[in-house]
Amino acid sequence: MKKIYGNEEGAFSKESGGKNPAENTDSHTADDFVSAKERVTGTGIASGRAEYRQKAILASLVTYEKDEKEAAVSLDELERLLETAGGELFAQVIQTRSSPDPATYFGKGKIDEIACLCRDNDVGLVVCDDELSPAQIKNMEDAIADKLDESADIRVIDRSMLILDIFALHAVSAEGKLQVELAQLKYSVPRLYGKGNELSRLGGGIGTRGPGETKLEKDKRHIKRRIASIEAQLAEMTESRMLHRARRERSGAFRVAIMGYTNAGKSTLLNRLTDAGVLAEDKLFATLDTTTRKFVTPGGRQILITDTVGFIRNLPHHLIEAFKSTLEEVKYTDALMIVIDASDEQCESQLEVTEKLIYDLGAAGKPVLYVLNKCDIACDIPVRLMSRASKEKFIPISALDGRGCEVLAQELDNLALHDRKLFVLKIPSTDMAALNRLYNLSMVEDAEFFDSYVRVIAVLDEKTRGQMRRYIVCPERDDGAEEE
Repeated sequence: MKKIYGNEEGAFSKESGGKNPAENTDSHTADDFVSAKERVTGTGIASGRAEYRQKAILASLVTYEKDEKEAAVSLDELERLLETAGGELFAQVIQTRSSPDPATYFGKGKIDEIACLCRDNDVGLVVCDDELSPAQIKNMEDAIADKLDESADIRVIDRSMLILDIFALHAVSAEGKLQVELAQLKYSVPRLYGKGNELSRLGGGIGTRGPGETKLEKDKRHIKRRIASIEAQLAEMTESRMLHRARRERSGAFRVAIMGYTNAGKSTLLNRLTDAGVLAEDKLFATLDTTTRKFVTPGGRQILITDTVGFIRNLPHHLIEAFKSTLEEVKYTDALMIVIDASDEQCESQLEVTEKLIYDLGAAGKPVLYVLNKCDIACDIPVRLMSRASKEKFIPISALDGRGCEVLAQELDNLALHDRKLFVLKIPSTDMAALNRLYNLSMVEDAEFFDSYVRVIAVLDEKTRGQMRRYIVCPERDDGAEEE
């Protein structure tokens, strides 16, 4: 790999990489968002194995808003995204500027340098760490192409496009695939452009009359129709999701959402606790679809644990909007379990990203369990989190080998009783509607039927206690409840 640092006047580099052939890629058209496997690796992976990995250059700017350390950390994360998408890093390029160039994002000298790297090393892909405008993408591609042979073709994408490709690669369910396609299409519409007369817009007047709509215009019309169709399908799926959510609410079971940065081990933890059998791999965004499974705590209480999609810095807003109905599931849970990769040096900033997105989703203020995963690699609470450890409880575990999961299970049991206590209720046989309502609103642990009444032991939250106050006989003192 080659790392290149420079400013507007010059650059210096440090090289430690080799050379592999790469395949030419197509310019942006309506087919811009094809399979991530084909778009990034340059080849389809029908058998799950790429014939080769396309080489890429990662590029970033150091400005007043982003220092060099932050840019380096972000580029390292971008490298992991590239590897997940099936690409191979050839070089990292960093330029220091007071502000991005409005036309080409980088300065002319840096563009020429990137072009030379592409020409001399058969690199066909340039990935920018920041989001680029449609004009910047086109101008960068044109500026680089001017320095190459006519047969060479360079693709320029940004961080958002790379993340969208990975989501397209890993989407499994019908809803997940539709959500990713919607995000891709919305992102691609303003970025469509063509080359030459084939896709140029026709003018008006004498001598310009022709076949009518150009291919570019037809592409845009087709995409807009497809967006409307996908949104209609997702609306129907949202209604189905709401029915499932209502059913879970009526069950009275305590609901916990597993949140966290991508690749923190959320799916591995769900598998460890519930034997869910969901895909868990050491890669970014390995799991996109939400999965809910039942977990029985050491105290015998049933709770529902939901695994959610992971977060990352600068998550494309089109993707957040497309997955909104899925992500909003966290708003309807009773508590959050935030999983932190204790072995990652950036775990503190990753936690900040996670908490910010939780706040943006409207799920802040819920009871939280902080789970420090991968303690088999990093056994102690990271120094960066020690200041928070005195205020919040961090539970060190290893979801891979089960270390610390017994303590976590007990904490989940305690959390399930947060604001909930066991009560004994005596419901008259003439008021079976109240019993039915109790089953819908709480977790009934035992019901004993007599001639004139039903004796029920149930876990009630504060709201349900108010509704069932007239039937409460006494609390179950074994669980520390107080007399109403």
